[in-house]
Amino acid sequence: MASRARFFYSGIRVRDLPRSLRFYRALGFRVHRRGVMAHGGTWVHLKFPGSHHRLELNYYPRGSEFYEPFRRGTEFDHFGFLFADLDRWVTKARRAGARVRAEVPDGRNKLVYVEDPDGIWLEFIGPQTARKSPTRRRKP
Repeated sequence: MASRARFFYSGIRVRDLPRSLRFYRALGFRVHRRGVMAHGGTWVHLKFPGSHHRLELNYYPRGSEFYEPFRRGTEFDHFGFLFADLDRWVTKARRAGARVRAEVPDGRNKLVYVEDPDGIWLEFIGPQTARKSPTRRRKP
């Protein structure tokens, strides 16, 4: 049985979050959710009417571990995927040649960022793995 997976969003890096929000709203996108990352960055999920796919705008200020000066071609940030069985998909990605770049607890979820062979980041989002209690050995 295959683990449930869903292509959830595409994330782009933005230089000026308010300017980008004005632009995408003018195109018809609506703000769906927003939040602040532990390292100080900000994300905003936008949805276009009639589409389930989201566009995530990511702003990383100076001092954030993910901040870097923009160069042409560095605006794309990552693709985001939702998984019911996160560990299974991380293992599958490793076997395919992906390199795990970061693992971040996020409430009941865990975010795992992997890098494909060309350096493109993929964010895997899934439930925190429940720790199994040690099995007791029976006496012979």
